[in-house]
Amino acid sequence: MTTSIEIKRVEKSNISSVDFDNLPFGSVYSDHMLTCDFVNGKWQSPKIEPFAPISLMPSAKIFHYGQSIFEGMKAYKDKDENIMLFRPEENWKRLNKSAKRLVIPEIPEDIFMDGLKALLELDSDWIPTNEGSSLYIRPFMFATGNGFHASPADAYKFVVCTAPSGAYFGGKVKVLIEENYARAANGGVGFAKAGGNYAAQFYPTQLAIEKGYNQVIWTDDNTHEYIEEAGAMNIFVRINDTLLTSPTSDRILDGVTRKSILQIAEDNGIKTEVRKISVTEVVEAAKNGNLKEMFGAGTAAVISPIAGFGYKEDDFDLPVLENPYASQLKKLITDIQTNKTEDPYGWRVMI
Repeated sequence: MTTSIEIKRVEKSNISSVDFDNLPFGSVYSDHMLTCDFVNGKWQSPKIEPFAPISLMPSAKIFHYGQSIFEGMKAYKDKDENIMLFRPEENWKRLNKSAKRLVIPEIPEDIFMDGLKALLELDSDWIPTNEGSSLYIRPFMFATGNGFHASPADAYKFVVCTAPSGAYFGGKVKVLIEENYARAANGGVGFAKAGGNYAAQFYPTQLAIEKGYNQVIWTDDNTHEYIEEAGAMNIFVRINDTLLTSPTSDRILDGVTRKSILQIAEDNGIKTEVRKISVTEVVEAAKNGNLKEMFGAGTAAVISPIAGFGYKEDDFDLPVLENPYASQLKKLITDIQTNKTEDPYGWRVMI
């Protein structure tokens, strides 16, 4: 470890109050958090302290101009109690890509990686070992500098919190292909994990929920003719035996799970294509029986199969397959993440 980290431990752990056999997603929090402040033009020494409220002035620019970005990661334990991360350097790179777009100072790799490892070692007992569970990790950065002037802040805070979590989705997921609203636009911040991207999704998603769907499939901002993402995840579509996903762009997040699925699929004999996918193509494939699967892919759910979709007042059910790509790929990727198989890619990082 190259970074000096001040550690203040909790007086009494809350872990005894947690039911690890019935974990919700992201609403039970571990004992400690990592914090680091950017003031006077530089990042200060990081600290690990008890999980607690953060105090800010009402004039802090995060409240007024939305300079806020985040990442999503997971930590796992294998049968020998080894702690593992999955491609953490990709999350660090993407956090800084988001930071640059929102004029937030980039976080140095040693603060990110050394701080994360120290936090996981301290709260290692919080990492679940139940099948399907993990320790969800939320690194985020936001503006703490004060002022009502519409300009970037002069101070920021980097925080990492963790939450032992069960499955993100339960049951079948039914989605609505969006015809009016857009998640992001060319030249915008759709490729960044900016908090405002997700806030803007809530209203169209709520409208879809009121119609009986669980999520929205986002389409392009200009014509709404091409599908792009599934809720807060990248989307994959299987037509016959080919697995399709949209290319990354200003509007589409470069998902770590997405790029991992593409690599694993190709290496296991599944044909993939990265190209624009038209709504018409998907609807026609559903009508003629060539649409076999649709699923979302992201850190939280890993892979979330879609049972059916709606478009222009019509509903389409996807077939129930005996051995779908979604199940095959989820097992292949989670076996790597949890050290149940060899990792030929060097993605698994032991703490």
